[in-house]
Amino acid sequence: MNLELFVLGTGGMMPLPGRFLTSVLLRREGELFLFDSGEGTQVSLRKLNLKWKKISAIFISHTHADHVTGLPGILMLSSQVERDEPLYIFGPPKIKEYVEMSKKVLDMYINYEIIVQEITGPEIIYRGDGFSVNAFPLRHTKPCVGYSLVEDERSGVFFPEKAELAKVPMGPLWSELQKGNDVTLSDDTIVKASEVMGSPRTGRKVSFVTDTQYFPEISDFVRDSDLLICEGMFKADLEDSARKKMHMTSSQAAQLTADAGGVKKMGLIHYSPRYTKYELSGLLEEARSIFSDTFLTRDGQKIVIPYED
Repeated sequence: MNLELFVLGTGGMMPLPGRFLTSVLLRREGELFLFDSGEGTQVSLRKLNLKWKKISAIFISHTHADHVTGLPGILMLSSQVERDEPLYIFGPPKIKEYVEMSKKVLDMYINYEIIVQEITGPEIIYRGDGFSVNAFPLRHTKPCVGYSLVEDERSGVFFPEKAELAKVPMGPLWSELQKGNDVTLSDDTIVKASEVMGSPRTGRKVSFVTDTQYFPEISDFVRDSDLLICEGMFKADLEDSARKKMHMTSSQAAQLTADAGGVKKMGLIHYSPRYTKYELSGLLEEARSIFSDTFLTRDGQKIVIPYED
């Protein structure tokens, strides 16, 4: 089952030429999930030729302009096609008011159902086929939320040779065993799925963290992420400024990732506009000194998240 992340924008505060505002799109077997929607998100979607009309849910971290001003455009864009399924929008308090006021002031034509849910604490907020999305609190200048998409546990590896040894004929009974169901043979012998299957395997986990000051508890929520997309807005020499503005340095992002344990890769995002494209290497260098599997996200980037086994 494919799991891919598309980086729609990497910038913080204001869009720059070649650097849209922070937003990512996660595609899981054709189903799309949007995380944040700053100014110009539509353009990024179009550039990547993504099928935006299939967005199932939008997850907003907080209601600062650089994370939500693209949302009205997405809502209006979705009215250009026939849509039977509702669009879910999740975010902290005020997101419902923002959506409703935008619809009213802009006199939007909306031909589908919009369901808005406000988040007040750590919880599972969305369930799909074989996965869930968890929300957890961050610390910013206004209520802010981080998210993790977590796949359900998968069945273990099927061993055909064990099924043959147990005299299970190839065909529908093999399929039942692979689903985890015990089967009964023609002589009434019961073959348990556990006899021919390996141990259950974990699914994949993708986490999204922005905007927030550093605090150790973030590590608990992003532990064992196959991919963590995390803000690292400043270099270490601006740690005082980061603290006052309730953001993180790239070093702090790397530290929480290292402390979490089990994170396979961490992509920095939400860069300060003070840094040119070439100066971002300084953020990366500082982060890698703490967590080596760090990379810089870039606008338009596609990241495939494979199964571990």
